[in-house]
Amino acid sequence: MMFCRVRSILRRAAPAAIALLAFASAPVSATEMGYAVVPTTTIYPGETVSGDRLQEVEVTNPNLKGDYAKSIGQVSGMISKRTLLPGRTISVSALREPYTVTRGSSIRMIFTVGEMTISAAGSPLEDGMTGQLIRVRNMDSGVIVSGTVLKDGTIHVATK
Repeated sequence: MMFCRVRSILRRAAPAAIALLAFASAPVSATEMGYAVVPTTTIYPGETVSGDRLQEVEVTNPNLKGDYAKSIGQVSGMISKRTLLPGRTISVSALREPYTVTRGSSIRMIFTVGEMTISAAGSPLEDGMTGQLIRVRNMDSGVIVSGTVLKDGTIHVATK
């Protein structure tokens, strides 16, 4: 009697189980999943990520989430903050923009008040990217000031 009841339950549940398995194992196309960028060689911290060391691969893991790079153009020219291993996705947070000015180099400092502009030679005391506030030593007076790095590599000195 018990055997007949179990067989009856299985007979009713089988079509639903088959439909569920068919839905769960349905392939997801690459256009739905997208692409990810992976290095072809090991890229160490501080190295520039170049397009010839990267490849775009089809994402096949539906559990892959996060801020991984999806195109080579998105990461080419960036600087690695961590070791990037071949065949592993590249996290966008593992990259940074290249520095516009580097510590110890010779740069031009600009100070503007109204229509008056004063320019002087300076030396950054730290590396800086465009838009970043850094400390700079005036080469003539030795005074240390703070300024914002401009895109052309000059430093716009901040007023106090």
